Amino acid sequence: MTAKEFMAGLQLFEGLPPRDLDSLASLASEVRFDKGRSIFLEGGEAKGFYIARTGMVKIFKLAPDGREQIIHIYGPGEPFAEVPVFEGGAYPANAVAIEESLLLFFPREAIRRLLTREPALALAWLAVLARKLRRFTVQVENLTLKESPQRLAAYLLDLSERSGDADAVELDMAKGHLAGLLGTAQETLSRILKKMTEAGHITVKGRRIELLDRAALEALAAGDQRL
Repeated sequence: MTAKEFMAGLQLFEGLPPRDLDSLASLASEVRFDKGRSIFLEGGEAKGFYIARTGMVKIFKLAPDGREQIIHIYGPGEPFAEVPVFEGGAYPANAVAIEESLLLFFPREAIRRLLTREPALALAWLAVLARKLRRFTVQVENLTLKESPQRLAAYLLDLSERSGDADAVELDMAKGHLAGLLGTAQETLSRILKKMTEAGHITVKGRRIELLDRAALEALAAGDQRL
């Protein structure tokens, strides 16, 4: 699949005519990152944004004591580091490949020039950023106001809605990374999954989790029920 064909299937570029996709594809360069390789560092000059073609990328910040807080994990088809395209300056967090990843890189200045000429692309971009802002708002609320079981229940329900499957979900990241995203330890996550299983809310089969009692998970996520 060419870069143009891949981009044509992305929501970010939905509805763009072939001529505009050609212009975008001509700006993109493919960059491959081995597992564990840094893509950019917090404070580094923001030279452009990325879209994952394959693999997975972790966005995170480090506390002064070295503790890591995962902000998001992006997979195939998902853009990241778009805000500096508009804002300029530096990258606000770190990015590292957690799997061997093939990324499309779009240079900042070239994209800015294209956006001034293509209002349809600018509107699509704003829609994507709005969805991300809504997800980050929920994430901040979960991390600050909810306990770990609530966060996990809310995450499973959100993943179910995004995948369109009300009965089961496939975890889109390793459990260690999921624990970091939820702001807890991997051992704590394992205990919560075990308790949810014992309570009859879920069954766990590797990365596949069957949602046996969705109502109970909703009550748990809302704080109306405790494990």
